[in-house]
Amino acid sequence: MFSILFPGQGSQNIGMGKELFQNFDYVKNYFDEANELLNKNLTDIIFNGPKNVLDQTENTQPAVFLISYSIFKVIETETQFNIKQAKYFAGHSLGEYSALCCADALSFEQTIRLLKYRGQSMQNAVPNGKGGMIAILGQSLEDVTKIFKDNEKKFLCYIANDNSNGQIVVSGEKKHLQNLQQELKIKNIKFVNIPVSAPFHCPLMKNATVKMKEVILETKFNNPLVDIVSNVTANPLNVADDIKKYLIQQIEKPVRWRESVNNMINLGVNSFIEMGPGKVLSGLVKRIDRNVKINQVNNLLDTKNLLND
Repeated sequence: MFSILFPGQGSQNIGMGKELFQNFDYVKNYFDEANELLNKNLTDIIFNGPKNVLDQTENTQPAVFLISYSIFKVIETETQFNIKQAKYFAGHSLGEYSALCCADALSFEQTIRLLKYRGQSMQNAVPNGKGGMIAILGQSLEDVTKIFKDNEKKFLCYIANDNSNGQIVVSGEKKHLQNLQQELKIKNIKFVNIPVSAPFHCPLMKNATVKMKEVILETKFNNPLVDIVSNVTANPLNVADDIKKYLIQQIEKPVRWRESVNNMINLGVNSFIEMGPGKVLSGLVKRIDRNVKINQVNNLLDTKNLLND
């Protein structure tokens, strides 16, 4: 029993998807449609950068979705692999939108439009440079929560992603993150700064939630053909109204990725296929459970290997 995973922000790289673009006219059409819907040359940004432009949230979100969707459609169109026999689809943050589109809960056009608005709303929710994110390594969710509680007078930070065993991502204003980093140094706890310009998945995104709520509620969703594991609940969803409700909450709520993967495994999943740029989610899954099988599909060779595996 397998599940399909769709990556989120941080998986992007210059040149991603170029092989599929060059080999399949319908993939080129997806790129052209995205350019038109976004009113910008996203194709040029993806293939030529510069990296700092691709890394801007309003570009990253539709770009990563575009590559994940293209990979999905190539497998669906060119191979005998029955991709919709997957038990679940799951995506990390913006990857949940990829999952919904590939499960036919949203159209391609709807997804691009939603991610355009989502990227802009999240980017503008907090003044540029005021907030940030760091990954705390080697600590559990309980460990980090205790550090927050013990130092609540020194800083106010938020759990943004419970990614895997030993990787907790936190968000906050820069001044609070700096105080947190001092505390981590005292405790000899490793951390890594994440190169983002805004503190995602925390209450500082409130303005983005207000804007996205309006757009999501006026968008028609279908019930997905494959159950979607929600970032907010870490459990499968298959009713459109529920999905919309939790997508609105997702902007401010932490991504419960470790729980999501464990819940899928407990429900019988023993194999995962990551579809999209990079191998970030595969690495997280390995840290969560080394006994499950993991494949990545980034290009044509990966597609062939998937069929022969």
